Amino acid sequence: MQTEPDVLTGHTDVICSTSIERIVTGRNTALVQIETLIQQLDDISALTSSVGGGKSNEWGVRQYRYDCWLMEKPETAIKAITRNIDRSIWKDLMNKSGMLALMDAQARDQWYNSLEKDDIPAISEENILSTFKQLHHSKGEVFERGVINVFKGLSWDYKSNSPCKFGKKIIVNGLVKHDRWGFGLNWGWQRDRLADLERMLMILDGKPVPDNRADVTRRLGDHIHANRHSNRYEDEMFVITYFQKGTAHIVFRRADLTEKLNDIIARHYPGILPSSV
Repeated sequence: MQTEPDVLTGHTDVICSTSIERIVTGRNTALVQIETLIQQLDDISALTSSVGGGKSNEWGVRQYRYDCWLMEKPETAIKAITRNIDRSIWKDLMNKSGMLALMDAQARDQWYNSLEKDDIPAISEENILSTFKQLHHSKGEVFERGVINVFKGLSWDYKSNSPCKFGKKIIVNGLVKHDRWGFGLNWGWQRDRLADLERMLMILDGKPVPDNRADVTRRLGDHIHANRHSNRYEDEMFVITYFQKGTAHIVFRRADLTEKLNDIIARHYPGILPSSV
């Protein structure tokens, strides 16, 4: 289960339980030592080459394996290694921040895709603080945007999927598959949507958010695998009935939490909900 955030808290400030200064200093010290190591390896490579022993990219790499950055020119290697280290630090900080729990699948994909670019921000105290202050400031907006994205993704081909609100249940296509061995859980955006729904309901209920090793899609998948010919699953948030054509009826067990989802929808689409909601 996800623990309390390390970088973001309920306060207005950004708080790191792990010192930002220690992270930045450790990163910078490591890069200096790596650059020294690359230069030393380059000197050794020149020596072995001069006596016919070949260069480091010949004797330092297993056959049929890719080269490593330590065997490239320092200016090329340091740039790539710095980017790889910074990418890992950003991922670690984001995991500790608690922000990923507030994001829907689309927002998380956008975050991870942004880290694959060449121009990711360098790890520095200023960049860390400014990034997480901005994320902290917008965390409510990020969460509500996730709710709206899940709501907008529903199909209005089913009467129980109201175009105005979350009702007692929703119907989704393609969550499961069925063959001669029985049911199976599909990978894809419907699976992500179910995980998003659980995460939102748990946050609204003030409970810890399960990580992806224990979320509803993992539990549902394990249930289907163990009961290939069953078509029903339930937990504290949902009752899910699924059918051979791939559709699934997802019933919300907590009407109070469903109302909170609808309150968010009403704020984004004033006048869309009936006055009785």
